[in-house]
Amino acid sequence: MTYPALHILGYLYWILLLLVTAGSLVFAVLAFRLHKRVFTIISAGALAAALFIAAAPAPRDDTGLDVLLGMLALALAVIGGGPVAVLTLQLATRGSVSPGNYGGIMVENDGGEAAGDTRPLQVHEVLRGGLTIGILERLAVAGAILAGFPEAIAVVVAIKGVGRFTELAASEARERFIIGTLASLIWASACAALVTVVNG
Repeated sequence: MTYPALHILGYLYWILLLLVTAGSLVFAVLAFRLHKRVFTIISAGALAAALFIAAAPAPRDDTGLDVLLGMLALALAVIGGGPVAVLTLQLATRGSVSPGNYGGIMVENDGGEAAGDTRPLQVHEVLRGGLTIGILERLAVAGAILAGFPEAIAVVVAIKGVGRFTELAASEARERFIIGTLASLIWASACAALVTVVNG
């Protein structure tokens, strides 16, 4: 194949990769704003397609488009991870946990520690602020991978675990914490992988 043909093929590769990644980002924004499961699924499918395209053998000229891909991937990691984590939690818990007013979940706890305490069970909200924490978590994880310092992910997980430690007494809270964190980390890592695969 001649050089001009390879050059054109390289541009077509980048255009397709950027369009699919941007499409995933658009559906992630729609899922984030409208809370529709179908948009989350489409966004995840488009991310999978983008990863497939990124891994395909193709001529990759140094066009500078990898910077644009990096920005799209970072935005996709931050925005798309929330709806994906929510969908994963819905599928895992099947609506068995009541949501709270501030983004957490409602759990029951004992009225007191004394034996024979007849006070009724109290309900309180735990894991509040999950949306903001998730955004910061995915930004830090994807940023660490893109910066070539994946070891920082351990620090992010440790900080989150320590910060949430006192709220994890209830089994529902532990389950939600683990599932939500893993879904968020996997999504952020997959988004960052778009750039590392292309540049690898």
